[in-house]
Amino acid sequence: MKGKIRLRPGIPDDDNRDYLPEKLKDGIHTVNENGNDSQVYPERLKKYREYHADGVADTWYEYVPESYNPEERTPLVISFHGGLMTGWGQAVYTSWTHVADREGFVVVFPDACYNRVWMLECDWEKVVETSAAMPPEVPMLPKPEKRVEDYHDVRKTIALIERIKSKYNIDSGRIYVQGMSMGNAMASQFARHLGHIIAGAAGSGCPTNTALLFDGNHDIVNQGGALNIWQSRLELDKVPPHYREGDKDTVLGNIEYWNRVNGCDILPKIRIEGNNNLAFFEGQKGVTVFMDVKNRDHGQTFDDAELIWDYLFSGCYKDENGTLINVAPDRKREGDALGIAIVEESRRVFANGCIEQMEAEAFKWKKLKYHGLNGKALVRSEYFYVPVTFLAKLFRAETEISQDGAVVDITLHEGSQIQFAGGNTGCVVDNRIEAMYCEAVVRNHIFFISAEWFVERFYGLHTSFCEGVLYITDHKAHLSKNMAYLIRKIVTEE
Repeated sequence: MKGKIRLRPGIPDDDNRDYLPEKLKDGIHTVNENGNDSQVYPERLKKYREYHADGVADTWYEYVPESYNPEERTPLVISFHGGLMTGWGQAVYTSWTHVADREGFVVVFPDACYNRVWMLECDWEKVVETSAAMPPEVPMLPKPEKRVEDYHDVRKTIALIERIKSKYNIDSGRIYVQGMSMGNAMASQFARHLGHIIAGAAGSGCPTNTALLFDGNHDIVNQGGALNIWQSRLELDKVPPHYREGDKDTVLGNIEYWNRVNGCDILPKIRIEGNNNLAFFEGQKGVTVFMDVKNRDHGQTFDDAELIWDYLFSGCYKDENGTLINVAPDRKREGDALGIAIVEESRRVFANGCIEQMEAEAFKWKKLKYHGLNGKALVRSEYFYVPVTFLAKLFRAETEISQDGAVVDITLHEGSQIQFAGGNTGCVVDNRIEAMYCEAVVRNHIFFISAEWFVERFYGLHTSFCEGVLYITDHKAHLSKNMAYLIRKIVTEE
């Protein structure tokens, strides 16, 4: 029987601008911002400090929910905090304790050993070069050892896992790691080098520098093997300045890396739920899930842990031979039943999980106001123009083209009849005149109209535009920047 989640009321501490307000430890206050949202300090969260490795005393926080059953084999989640934060900070900035209350698993939040920053593999010269530009409160990373396995934070995490296994009835095949920001880099590092210990890894913010993912020949660098992977990105986030490439290439490079490790299909299932843009890549060896959150800054959303558990961790484990097994998760990894992504300057379209081909490239068309402006013009709006024949094909309509492509008659599947004429801002719908958003355009005998107008007018669908990509679906959805980048890459690359 599952436990029950109950949120406790808190007092928002909106005037506090610290990285981690100590006031949150009083069990009364919360912090809410566009990146990190907190809960009230969990009552069952307990602090421990002992020696695990290298003669160093390490601190960690354990959360054992009331629903934990010592008679049952139980999953374990290790959650790494962001830079300059703490284990208890990661506990209040996530919903892991709430999900644990319902599911009965154990969560551990360790502290980084060095000045609240994790020991990470990195391009050391680049770190030194850019450290001068960082805020004074940000300590410089410790110079890493030659082998990741020798880093104290890695060694102590392994030892901590063994300690928790001896203390509680932990299922060795259901151990997962997750992190936020620098903790995401720590989770990625652990997954790439010691993935045999865990069944899945997840993280939000701070994707890994692709210089650590691929060698000079763009071959993957990996010791941990296939894993179920979750990558949360935030649309307004920026990668660290010492990365060798920009935001777009880093985000896409991280997806490519784990897709290659996991043997994933090229085409994902895409699902956009409000601000959450999800892409599910199913692989022969493992699963890669990408989520980009519209209009969010660096950090993690409060439901990030919930989504990771429901869509991924709840449905994967490793058997006694160390083989990754995927079963049905609590929430099905399904794409939108109706999801169409049209890319500017491309003939190829991502339509309901498949790639379709149009007879001409899509383009943006400006609706202008110019009368009375002494030769000037104002752009009132822009629309996404596609061949009307493609829209007819999508919705199983019949098309008749005449006058060398300048006139089009369409009979919709449900029976309505529409007549278009090039250069006209109006059309005829069931023998009545009706205005469109903007005029019809004829190019090289191909007839174009606004995709937004057509799908909204005749099918009541929702449209969202970002970074040269138009997304059409049957529910409220906000296409985000990084998802638009991913869709463009999928559509334009063979």
